[in-house]
Amino acid sequence: MSQTPAASSAAAPRRLYGRAKGHALTARRQALVDGLGAALTWPDDGPLDPADLLPGFDRHVLEIGFGAAEHLIGQAQRDPKTGYLGIEPFLNGVAKALAGIEDHGLANMRVKRADARTEIERMPDGAFDRIYLLFPDPWPKSRHAKRRFVQADTARSLARLLQPGGILRVATDVRVYADHALPILLETPGLNWLGGGPDSWRDNPADHIVTRYQSKHLGDIDPVFMEFQRV
Repeated sequence: MSQTPAASSAAAPRRLYGRAKGHALTARRQALVDGLGAALTWPDDGPLDPADLLPGFDRHVLEIGFGAAEHLIGQAQRDPKTGYLGIEPFLNGVAKALAGIEDHGLANMRVKRADARTEIERMPDGAFDRIYLLFPDPWPKSRHAKRRFVQADTARSLARLLQPGGILRVATDVRVYADHALPILLETPGLNWLGGGPDSWRDNPADHIVTRYQSKHLGDIDPVFMEFQRV
């Protein structure tokens, strides 16, 4: 496994758009953020290897922007032999993830409140068997297109982080995001699209966990699942 690309100390910090927190946390969730959250997060600087954060697991999976953490928690419950990392900038989402970790006694999951773009730059090649980017903020206005997570540079980073044969799953229910992301991912070296016909992107994948957000049908199209394999 190659070394983590060194981040430039002179690079200007990225601006993180969107909400950082919502309603006030309950006493329990604030205590979890202060206690369990501090134990399960990781440093802001230096190399970042998931195998070091979650040692002894057969595989490692990353979910970027896990929202209310229903999918992340469900996957971690389903597969206790796999280590799960979650990165989410929204404090309330992180608090919900921590509550799920405590409620279900999950020893195979760590989460951090952070900008995933910065975190993935610190990770080594081939770190993950699977990466999820599910229903990211679409930033539907054209003038906000650069705020969308899927860009040429982040797509290259996601491809780099996957092991050969690893899977990247991107889902959206907003047409403009699908139209934006698919061409970028198709042009990313090392990623092979697994779409074999309409059913391959219109139907929930067999192992997918439907969240309350998805069930609300807030987007302007039915969910689209774009799956790519690292070659």
